Amino acid sequence: QVQLVESGGGLVQPGGSLRLSCAASGFTLAYYAIGWFRQAPGKAREGVSCIANSDIDTSTIYADSVKGRFTASRDTAKNTVYLQMVSLKPDDTAVYYCAAFDDYTCSDSSLYSWGQGTQVTVSS
Repeated sequence: QVQLVESGGGLVQPGGSLRLSCAASGFTLAYYAIGWFRQAPGKAREGVSCIANSDIDTSTIYADSVKGRFTASRDTAKNTVYLQMVSLKPDDTAVYYCAAFDDYTCSDSSLYSWGQGTQVTVSS
């Protein structure tokens, strides 16, 4: 069964850090582009990062809003991707999702699997 399961969300104070995990089952993450997305209440879904398909390229792109604060990475041995978030701001509050794309990059037309999401709340 193809599945992505996110974990690691929670409540953190502004300036704090969290690491989200996205574990895959039923397929090998290394052969897919992996994206992190987030959606805050009343707002449109926002792309946070995209790790390119490692067979072709290992580059990662980030939204301007998180550049320099968030780092996405892939652990092929654990079939898991991570999103390390530091210097968190209240505007980072959202449900965070990971997704796999059967393409070089995270294109909507190539969506392969989508996780159930994990809540991140940044508040004092």
